[in-house]
Amino acid sequence: MRGPSQGAICIAVAALLWALAVHNAWASRALFWDGASFLVNLLDHGRFHDFYAARAHVDWLTQVPVLIAVEWGVRDTGVLAIVYSATLFALPTAFYHFALVRVRRDPILLAAVLAVVATIYLPTSFFIVGEYNVAFACVTAAVAVAVTGEGRSRGDAALLLVFGALCLRSYEAMIYLGPLVAAVILWSTRRSDDVVVRTLGVLSSLAFAGAAIVSAATIFDYWDHPHFMKVRSTSVDFWQNMQFAIPLSGFLICAIRGMRRPVWLQGRGPLYVMATIVVLLAISPWWRDVHPPSILYPPSHYVARQAAGILLAALLAGMWAQVARRDPPAVFAAVRPPEIARRLVLTMTALTFAAAVPDVALTRLWGGYLDRLQAVVNERSGIVRAETLPLHDWPNKLFFQDWSYPALSALVSRTPGQAYVVSDQDYLSNPPFEPACGLLPKLKGYGWRS
Repeated sequence: MRGPSQGAICIAVAALLWALAVHNAWASRALFWDGASFLVNLLDHGRFHDFYAARAHVDWLTQVPVLIAVEWGVRDTGVLAIVYSATLFALPTAFYHFALVRVRRDPILLAAVLAVVATIYLPTSFFIVGEYNVAFACVTAAVAVAVTGEGRSRGDAALLLVFGALCLRSYEAMIYLGPLVAAVILWSTRRSDDVVVRTLGVLSSLAFAGAAIVSAATIFDYWDHPHFMKVRSTSVDFWQNMQFAIPLSGFLICAIRGMRRPVWLQGRGPLYVMATIVVLLAISPWWRDVHPPSILYPPSHYVARQAAGILLAALLAGMWAQVARRDPPAVFAAVRPPEIARRLVLTMTALTFAAAVPDVALTRLWGGYLDRLQAVVNERSGIVRAETLPLHDWPNKLFFQDWSYPALSALVSRTPGQAYVVSDQDYLSNPPFEPACGLLPKLKGYGWRS
């Protein structure tokens, strides 16, 4: 099967990811849901919004550019929203770009990283303020380093230590991702003759193992918190995310069929299945035209993140098994022949580009939503009841979150404080995770002037 080289595929996918990052940053997508409240707290208090210590390392890294911009005198909330968005998108994009470069010579590993981008990052990143976006990307990059031949150099070992330090306080999914990455690193560095590499490998593994401990302690501490209880109750609703459920269904069909009859993976069956999935995913923004309930739903990105984390663990474990085992299971051996591996890479590339279509479509809808909200707060004064606005009309219902309305309406206003959009709710049935996020922001001296 002829086609672009693996190097060309890496360049094309990396270019796509960076183009999406620029597009999404320009649309201020960081302001979706919690992001607006986070940015307001950064600006009103002039310090890190790191109320949740278990995720502090990611928060510090993604918030520092905003604080630097404020220190330099930037008061345009439009510019600051772009800075915040750019940082939140640039970090995972850089990690995935790095991972693609590291695995570009191995078609199976390259296909796995492409699968991570297409089925985990793009379908769950509308909620880009979620620290899991950086955590998932970082562990993918770490495994990419560990399973490639260069993983036993001093530079790579030091890099893994940096990745481990970042993930130490990143996201609760590290409770299972941390031990996995720690094991891969120990396997990668154990045979090195360089004591520095082995030492750094042990320290890196301890950092990732420590991330699991931090996550476990956090889960224990917050187990009965109302927000966590609600999160647990919705964790099985990942199917609501069409961008995640469509490719996942294709993977499950191929995996189940392949495990029962590995030779099937070498035929045309997987091509037919995944070609159908690619088409369905690419046209998903228009499903509602024929079936109104079938919509792309940004809040479902948040809901699907837990299932996405489990899928990520499976893909990373598969990458490790593909490299570590000389006698892999039949299902792995079936995709190793060069022609089959090549076909797998091309399929995952097509899936990645298909996954970008709904991402772009949602960003365009988000831009229109911000424009309409901006018109409301610039033309009115005082408290504007959210219930008097067409919240449940298309596409407003995709982005509505009651307790973050005050923050978002203040950020997009030319004169913050002139008007606030506030929802009629008791903040008990759907409370913000951090109480300060539900307050009316001041933003003195700021305004959306761009």
